[in-house]
Amino acid sequence: MAGEISRYAKTVRDIITEIEKEEPVIAKAAEVIANAIANDRMVHILGTGGHSNMGVEEVLWRAGGLAAWNPILDPGTNLIAGAKRSNVIERTPGYAISVLDAYKVGKKDGEVMIIVNAYGINAMTIDAVLECRKRGVTTIAVTSEPYARNVPAGARSRHPSNKNLFEEADIYINNHLPYGDAVTKVEGCEAEMGSTSTFCNCFIMNCIEMEVAKALAKKGIVPPVFKSANLPGGDEFNKALEDKYGPLVKHLI
Repeated sequence: MAGEISRYAKTVRDIITEIEKEEPVIAKAAEVIANAIANDRMVHILGTGGHSNMGVEEVLWRAGGLAAWNPILDPGTNLIAGAKRSNVIERTPGYAISVLDAYKVGKKDGEVMIIVNAYGINAMTIDAVLECRKRGVTTIAVTSEPYARNVPAGARSRHPSNKNLFEEADIYINNHLPYGDAVTKVEGCEAEMGSTSTFCNCFIMNCIEMEVAKALAKKGIVPPVFKSANLPGGDEFNKALEDKYGPLVKHLI
């Protein structure tokens, strides 16, 4: 029988294979984002609770990543300010609206928001997607339909409306998160181990970035992609992008 590491690795590989099948919708989302960048419109990205923030951090000032993102990293839902606290805040109806205000989301027509939340059901998530609709911001969801469908209506983790992110967003990318997130049974441990949500979310975000770069290049626009600052010449290469996007991206400088 395969060991825990082998079984975990196989599960992650299988999930990545399923995400590959999302290429058409990822390309569709990338075209929307590329159009926004081409028209100097903001492309926001929000992880609505806990470890979903890691999908946002993945694209901030990242080697091989786009400079044009406006990552929303609210301390209220970030684990560094308290894990249980973040869980309470992500379940607080109305909180997301103030966060969108703080990051000036929806100030111009043509803005885009990626909402990363593996479960897609909490108050922060649903309030964010509904508020973006009111503000005319196109929404792209990175989330799991199977997970959302399996959480019963009225669960503490749900928005009071019982709505699901995958149903409310303008574009939905299925991250194929297995129900329960952790996927590996370890002998002597009651709870399963080996989480998968960060793999799902971060892999999709990197796929989106590559498709956006392709779409921009087809429009004759040089994709604004960072090099590693740790490479020789990396700082010098990145400076022009930092100068351009620094005044627009709250967490870049």
